[in-house]
Amino acid sequence: MRDKTLCVKRPEVSHEGFASLATPTYRASTIVFDSAEAYANRSKRGPDGYTYGLHGTPTSRTLEASITALEQGLRTVLVPSGQAAITVVFLSILMPGDTVLIPDSAYPPVAGFCENYLKPRGISHRIYDPMIGSGIATLIDDTVKLIWTESPGSTTMEIQDIPAIVAAAKSRGVLTGCDNTWATPLYFKPLAHDMDFSSMALTKYVGGHSDLLMGSIAVKDIALHKKLKDTMRMIGMGVSPDDCALALRGMETMGVRLAHSGRVALDFARKIAARVEPELVLHPALPAAAGHEFFQRDFVGASGVFSLVIPPHAEAALPGLLTAAQTFSIGASWGGTHSLLAPMTITRANDAHAHAGTILRINVGLEDEDDLWADLEPIVEAIATTPAVTKTA
Repeated sequence: MRDKTLCVKRPEVSHEGFASLATPTYRASTIVFDSAEAYANRSKRGPDGYTYGLHGTPTSRTLEASITALEQGLRTVLVPSGQAAITVVFLSILMPGDTVLIPDSAYPPVAGFCENYLKPRGISHRIYDPMIGSGIATLIDDTVKLIWTESPGSTTMEIQDIPAIVAAAKSRGVLTGCDNTWATPLYFKPLAHDMDFSSMALTKYVGGHSDLLMGSIAVKDIALHKKLKDTMRMIGMGVSPDDCALALRGMETMGVRLAHSGRVALDFARKIAARVEPELVLHPALPAAAGHEFFQRDFVGASGVFSLVIPPHAEAALPGLLTAAQTFSIGASWGGTHSLLAPMTITRANDAHAHAGTILRINVGLEDEDDLWADLEPIVEAIATTPAVTKTA
């Protein structure tokens, strides 16, 4: 071969005797075939075969298999974000004339997708009370094809009665899915509770270092897996092998990170609840939390995210206290090594569960507990201090 060809064509290098604990990062757009016949028949390789880099490499397949094992499922697909995981499920299942039921506590962009994308295309949605339990049967009509859950709810932390919802759905042949990002499969397994889809934002606890965006959908039905893969193929959706490698690395420490963050977060939640009105502390493991009894029944642990309702008298002080924090950072997302504070304003369709004003979402990372508490204590003190009553003449 001539020099310019040698610059491109790589020589064969033996892998004999080489073994690494790290998963190799296989980057590819083009997948090379052994023969013209193999290329012509590439569609017969099926959803698990390699045909084009967009649809998977051994690196992404390793991450899929790892998540499938944790989820106790049959197959997993990887998508570019947690929100993409939810939208791909919806797009794979729902057709014009169909309806999806979503909880009032879901990640807000879910309702936005339903209202602004699905609705103009003839797909309806209805928002339900996350604490409805078996009562969801009254909302199921012939148009309902999917019931979505998020347990606990994004920011507001309600735990849903998943077994009751699944039972009602299955009696009518309706599919169910759960956003399980908060608990991860380490603490709750939706598929083991007979749900059809279990999704996560791998951005958070699986990645664990605030440096990647990815989502996953696990299923235990091969036909549902095909629907998901077909949808992703048609819209040209895939993930980066480099991000998959980061997720695989993050997964190795997820168990110890989650255990530490969960313990510290619960300690903080209990300490805060002892100083303010307990109902202001939104943590599923606390007795005052909505759905606490379902948490005790269905979950084996709590992660490091909880919320604190900021009452009106403390609202004015909050921005300054957040800015003054030395260890916590201010920012969206969670599940990484860095602790985060995110002031949220939540609009609820159901007034029964509405909290007026700001909800402060607290993500506990891996910093020293005393340093973190030094940032939280002034906020707690501002809430615990009863404002002076101004006397009028």
